[in-house]
Amino acid sequence: MNAHIDGVRVAGTPDGPLPVVLVGVDGEDDVLPIFVGFEEATSIARGLDATDIGRPLTHDLTLDLVEELGGRIDHVSVSDVDEGTYYADLHVDTPRGGAVVDARPSDSLALAARIDAPIEVAEAVFEDGRRDPAEFDDLDDIREVMAA
Repeated sequence: MNAHIDGVRVAGTPDGPLPVVLVGVDGEDDVLPIFVGFEEATSIARGLDATDIGRPLTHDLTLDLVEELGGRIDHVSVSDVDEGTYYADLHVDTPRGGAVVDARPSDSLALAARIDAPIEVAEAVFEDGRRDPAEFDDLDDIREVMAA
């Protein structure tokens, strides 16, 4: 299923902020919430906003390495879920041919956000985790939390 990053929100919990990436799927009203770390959520938001802070952060460095070695990220896929843990794959075109690299969804989405790479979600994964986006309306956008 073709997908996109619909938003990056933060829930306040007794243990601190809990970021969630809302992945929208084309043709569907619901979203797939994927809870990620705060640093990863910040990186995804920076990628969406094309924020350049002057020096490459980890996801920028990863893209630079892939490109310097003659490759490019073709697309990312959120491919599986097991007891609430999501799994993703980076599909990379290289001079030696295509490669699929196991990656966390948060890292995959941070890379995709930087280069506007296509995002796919397996239908079974979406069906397993789909939620009404209204459930997340009261959460702050990560950008608001970063600015505070």
